[in-house]
Amino acid sequence: MARRADPRRRSDQYAWFVTGPLALFAVVCTTAFWLSEPRWYEAWAIGLLIFALYSIAVRAVFHIVIRHSSFAVVVTEVPLILGLFYLPPVLMILVIIGGQLVMHLQGTFTPVKVWFNIARATASVCASLLLIDYFRPLVAASPSTWAVLFAATLINLLVQLASLAGVMGLVQGLQAARNVVGASLPGLVIPSINVTIGLLFLIALEVTPWSVVLLAVMVVALVYMLRSYAGFFRQHRTLADVYEITQAVRNESSDSSLPDVLLGRVRSLMRSEYATLWLAPQGRYPEVLLTAQVDNEGLLDLSPVPAVVRDKALQDRAPVAVGAQFRETESLRESLRAARVKDTVVVPLRSGQAVIGTLEVVNRLGESRSFREADVQVLATIAVHAAVAVENSRLVDRLRYDAYHDRLTAMPNRRRMLDALAEAVTVRAEDEVVAVLLFDVDGQRNVNESMGHAAGDKLLAEVAERLRGIAGSGALVGRVGGDEFMVTLRTEGIEATIELATQMREQLRGPMAVGSLTLDVDTAVGVSVYPDHGSDPETLLQRAELAANAAKVLPYGVQPFHPALESRAVRRLGIAADLRRAIDSDQLDVYFQPKVTLTDRHVLGVECLARWVHPTHGEVAPEDFVAVAEHTGQLARLTEVVLTAGLRHCRAWADADRPLSIAVNLSARTLLDSRFPGLVQELLEEYRVDPGQVTFEISEPGMLHDIERVLPTLYRLRDLGVRLSVDDFGTGASSLGYLRQWPVHEVKIDDTFVQGMATDSGDLAIVRAIVSLAREFGLTVVAEGVESELTLELLEEMGCEIGQGYLFSRPLPFERLEAWLSAQTEPESTPTGEVRRLRAVV
Repeated sequence: MARRADPRRRSDQYAWFVTGPLALFAVVCTTAFWLSEPRWYEAWAIGLLIFALYSIAVRAVFHIVIRHSSFAVVVTEVPLILGLFYLPPVLMILVIIGGQLVMHLQGTFTPVKVWFNIARATASVCASLLLIDYFRPLVAASPSTWAVLFAATLINLLVQLASLAGVMGLVQGLQAARNVVGASLPGLVIPSINVTIGLLFLIALEVTPWSVVLLAVMVVALVYMLRSYAGFFRQHRTLADVYEITQAVRNESSDSSLPDVLLGRVRSLMRSEYATLWLAPQGRYPEVLLTAQVDNEGLLDLSPVPAVVRDKALQDRAPVAVGAQFRETESLRESLRAARVKDTVVVPLRSGQAVIGTLEVVNRLGESRSFREADVQVLATIAVHAAVAVENSRLVDRLRYDAYHDRLTAMPNRRRMLDALAEAVTVRAEDEVVAVLLFDVDGQRNVNESMGHAAGDKLLAEVAERLRGIAGSGALVGRVGGDEFMVTLRTEGIEATIELATQMREQLRGPMAVGSLTLDVDTAVGVSVYPDHGSDPETLLQRAELAANAAKVLPYGVQPFHPALESRAVRRLGIAADLRRAIDSDQLDVYFQPKVTLTDRHVLGVECLARWVHPTHGEVAPEDFVAVAEHTGQLARLTEVVLTAGLRHCRAWADADRPLSIAVNLSARTLLDSRFPGLVQELLEEYRVDPGQVTFEISEPGMLHDIERVLPTLYRLRDLGVRLSVDDFGTGASSLGYLRQWPVHEVKIDDTFVQGMATDSGDLAIVRAIVSLAREFGLTVVAEGVESELTLELLEEMGCEIGQGYLFSRPLPFERLEAWLSAQTEPESTPTGEVRRLRAVV
């Protein structure tokens, strides 16, 4: 394979195509001038003087601004005019060569560039001398001499410009040559002024040699003025460049692109060979080390700064400058020499009290060969803005990260999961679905209330970690709610998804250590899949949540979405506002279901049940509007409506000398209201009802979730004299263990056991055990769901005291209850008043 030529070497070869002819021209002209004037060296004294003036002039560069344009002022034309007039050609050529050598020896130039500049200057002065030689002898006071010297200087400038354009054209193309010419032509104004000044010097010297004193004073004053102006201009330009850098840095918003924006500008402003940005590793941010170098478009992942210098800057939390101008860091010069570094400035990037990195420059270039204290101040100013830019970019990154991640578990949050789900559903794959599994953690609220939120957070973090471990590599796991976790992945179909959800739920069910306790945490899992259950992320997640809520009552805890779930949820949402209006306008009905003693068939009381017929939806299931009341804060009003209706009718029955007790269902949420016992007492007094005629039925599962919080209210109600009943007994956990601790008077066996006892031996055993246990504790036993004669006989045989169910009567409105009492019962006198006894069970 052929090796590609080095572009720099090829440029050097092209440059010799111009340097060679220029040098040859200069040699030929010098030889001719020597032959024509062999005693040229006799004017060596004035030659030394002009050589000194020329050597000073080539190094004295001043910058001025004219109409927003910057010009470099070089006064070489003044000694050039004097040399062309006073010196022999050969001596003039040697002065130019000597001055060029003095200039290049103090700079870092390549040999090719040195030879080109010398050849160009020598050839251009030879062209000027040829013109001068043609018009000799010259008279200083003659205008024709002025014109010749002006033309000679112009030829000198044009030859230099043509030489430079030629090199640029060979190396970079014709367009580059045109750009050089176009950029240089406006600058001819300053050489013209210099020529005029040189002619004035010449005329003054010809008038009297003593004018050199006045000219020297004028030159010193002019140099002082130009230096002052150049210093002011340099300061102004530095401030403008610093402002430009700070604006560029401020507009940058990421660590990754900040070095591209910053380093090139800093290197150019500081006129350094290298500019480096180093950022220390911080959390999830890796170390950054990038360097901009002269004549290198890319950034290098290295730094020429010795580690000892950077370490000192980090340790002192202050800028460290090492070089010829900084005596206080002389001890570090040896480390620079070992790294072949001339000088350096290292400024720490500070964020508050912390140092997050450094900004570094190495090897000063240009007319000032070493960094100075002013350079340290400039770099420190830029470093302040760079540090702010880094912190702002990281703050934006942190805010962006926080916006898409859960702070407790570091998992993707709801927004991020929805975005990922949106991306997933855009890619359709044959025989695959996008599955959403929503895990609802059961019992987390109880942990918060009993052990504190810190323990609850630890439980969620443990669930998150375990869920990460059991989810496959292709799954994305996130936290989308307080105790809800979402898993999205691709599966073969709904059946495979349900099977996977069941397996993951089982793996999650293991014991988890929370503080000093070990808890068995269960979850309910809702499943939805794309495209069967929705086409957008919000719909899929919403339907998975509906399914998860439904899964809470299932023994296996996994529920795929079904349209019936959504229709029920939508219906509940739609009736929320209507329920409030119905309660306020007394549109709810209260139905009554008789409770009958099983031994003598006496109707001893009724259970009060709320019913609602919606004007649009028709009859609304009690569990639906009760759930809406719980979630919208209307449960207290609903309970008050039912209790008030029951007490009103209880008072009427007592006044009619046929007393009937009432039973009202209470939610555990109602028992959490410390004002409820006071309300009960007020209503009992208002309707003059004996507290013993009122029974409150509380669902066992509801009490178990908040047992410690509801117990005070239960004791207050018991002290009022009302009766307390445990409803749905047998469906909760640890029923037997808690039963002896509760201040209750009766237990009400759940209808699922009662209805199944005639055909299921297991249900029969459960009912028998509950009756036996209640009698041991001295509690009354009520069986709900009595629907057959066989069930009635079994309950009576076991010793159950009270029955309730469709065998006796359905729940009835008050008017139909009165008709039922008249048709189905007959009066019977007892010591406590008249009671109604069933004629027959139909």
